[in-house]
Amino acid sequence: MTDRLIARQQECDKLQKCLESSESEFVIVCGRRRIGKTFLVEQFFEGKYDFKFVGGHNLRAREQLSNFTKALKNYSGTKQPIFKNWFDAFDALKAYLISLPDDKKKVIFIDEMPWLDTQRSNFVRALEYFWNSWAASQYNIVLVATGSATSWMTDKLLKNRGGLHNRIRHRIYLKPFTLKETEEYLQSLSVNWDRYQIMQCYMLTGGVPFYLKMMEPQLSLAQNIDNLCFSDMGALKIEFDELYNAIFPGADSYVDVVKMLSDNKSGLTRAEISEKTKISGAYLTRILTNLERCSFIDKTGIFNNRRRDAIYRLVDFYTLFYFKFIEKNLSKDEHWWTHHIGTSNIYSWMGLTFELICMMHNVQIKNSLGISGMATSISTWRSVPDKEQGTPGTQIDMIIERADRIVHLCEMKFSEGVYNITKDYETKLRNRQDIFRVKTKTRKNLVNTFVTTFGVGEGKHHSIVHSEVTMDDLFNS
Repeated sequence: MTDRLIARQQECDKLQKCLESSESEFVIVCGRRRIGKTFLVEQFFEGKYDFKFVGGHNLRAREQLSNFTKALKNYSGTKQPIFKNWFDAFDALKAYLISLPDDKKKVIFIDEMPWLDTQRSNFVRALEYFWNSWAASQYNIVLVATGSATSWMTDKLLKNRGGLHNRIRHRIYLKPFTLKETEEYLQSLSVNWDRYQIMQCYMLTGGVPFYLKMMEPQLSLAQNIDNLCFSDMGALKIEFDELYNAIFPGADSYVDVVKMLSDNKSGLTRAEISEKTKISGAYLTRILTNLERCSFIDKTGIFNNRRRDAIYRLVDFYTLFYFKFIEKNLSKDEHWWTHHIGTSNIYSWMGLTFELICMMHNVQIKNSLGISGMATSISTWRSVPDKEQGTPGTQIDMIIERADRIVHLCEMKFSEGVYNITKDYETKLRNRQDIFRVKTKTRKNLVNTFVTTFGVGEGKHHSIVHSEVTMDDLFNS
């Protein structure tokens, strides 16, 4: 195994256990597109497979089978007729594997497996038969399958009710890097930025390794953003369409949902999404489930809501950046970002994405608060204006409820320096806390926790702050 892998030790340990197992093992590796699934497998096995095949996007079954035939010919060194169906293809793969020595594990790597399951191809049925009729009864077969279409990997393999039911015991789900892992990865690429710049880089890339790898060490962050997002052939300028079309069938409906969520920064309930997009029923359920499985959206429960309603938010940072700055940007200025740094438009985006980063790093926040070993739950809350009682509408994006009956109402503020609380803002927070207590009828102890870049200033309004978390705390693993 190579030392080039950053932050994937647990995943490598699972692959190592498969190699050391006394049985045949079927392991799937899934996660959003560009997250590094293929890189993980390639680096762990160092490219040493007994058979490897990569599915082709939007190819017909006949074309996939032709490519499979060529791949098997290259590995076996024997001439193969073009297979007419996947049953014949897997039969030939079986014959080839039997011909190999039995003194070591025989590793099969099928990359982008969902793309092989074309209409009426019977790919899954043939795979089931191959595994159940022969491979599973051996002791030395390791089949590794990857796919960006996490929904397909889950429905067709993990939740399979046919021949693969309970056959797949190892699932590796790759998540985006945390801030700390992003820092380590950038350092491995000789990108030596301070944490304030890395935080801003995360606001665009969301810790997706493929995007981070595009950063040029000799350039500033602003110059990199210009090159990637605003030059004519910038890689991230043209990434969006391929990203969704490569993962989701009927991608237009998925894009409609994420677009709607991008326009509603505080998130929407399922009913609100349905009302705004005119998508409903089982189809909407499938879209939301698939987007959540691929880490494009996040679902957060509402505090004290017994109906189990939830708020859906768009948490894919690249998608947010695309809708905010790329999609409608008709400027021919290839240095648009550099020329607009410091504007209110960019600064408000930083504030929004900082809040999302905090929510995605709630584990680090709990560690900083010293409650990592305590039972907690994360929720959100909002209320509409009440004209009769004269209370304004308000919301709290992240609430940490502790088992010891303490509730942290989190305030997340991105700033270029120490954040100073004004008299008006202190009053607003105290009023919001009173509204929260009245509306939720909670009797638990409410405290205000501030998550900021460089801390809260020690002014006379600091007394509203119960506890603080800084940017450096978010970088702690």
